[in-house]
Amino acid sequence: MVFVSLDELLPAAEETGEHHTVIYSLIAGMAVMAVTLLVL
Repeated sequence: MVFVSLDELLPAAEETGEHHTVIYSLIAGMAVMAVTLLVL
């Protein structure tokens, strides 16, 4: 899933100039998943 996100979303984000937002969102999503796994 991480590969698909990086492979598909980053090139599309660079075309629009929003690559920082995508990277921050990806990191935030990974953090949410990690916290969810720790809580459960």
